[in-house]
Parts: sequence; structure tokens; C-alpha cells
Amino acid sequence: MIERIRGQARGRNRASAYKDLAWAVATANDTSANITEQTRQALATIEQSLTKLGSSKQSIVSAQVFLARIEDKAAMDAIWCAWLGDDANHWPQRACVGVVLEGGALVEVVVTAVRG
Repeated sequence: MIERIRGQARGRNRASAYKDLAWAVATANDTSANITEQTRQALATIEQSLTKLGSSKQSIVSAQVFLARIEDKAAMDAIWCAWLGDDANHWPQRACVGVVLEGGALVEVVVTAVRG
């Protein structure tokens, strides 16, 4: 059975899981905030979603980070690295790209994690 966590947008969910995998996506709740705060908010939402689905940030195997301004990458990276911690055994594969995001979002994060 597929588990789903509803998001706010019509036609899509914030997270889903099937068997031993979970997928989550997040942007910041406060799009008037700077890149540092938006990254913190997005990662907090990712962590909440993974926890609800029986996973954790330590179980992320793949991540994609989309930035509205690629020049914000260093600031986003600082928050990302602090959030993940120093144990390289838990670091996922990650890509980061510059894109056009709507509604004032500066960052969007998508992850795939193992459950259990």
C-alpha cells in the first residue's frame, strides 16, 4: 500500500512511501525569509515527513536541491551540512541546480530515503 502525506498544493502530495522507500519534497512556509531561513524551514519539513513515514534524515540516499539563485548555494550548503551532521556515513548523493521557482520560494528540496 502507498502511504501519502498531503501537502497544500492541489494535485500533489508532500511525501509518499512504498515498501522500503520514502520520498519527500519541501519549500519554506515563509517565502519572505532569506535563503538561510528558507533552507532551515524546508529541511525541517523534510525531516517531519520522513519521520511520519518511518524514515529519517540519516536514511536519505538521494537529494536534489533547487535554488532560485544559484549564488545562494554556499549559504544553503552551510545549513544543509549543519543539518546532516559530521558523520559522512549518513551523507546522501546530492545534486544542486539553479531554477526558476514560483511564489517567492528560494529553495526546494526533494529527497529519497530508505525506511525501517
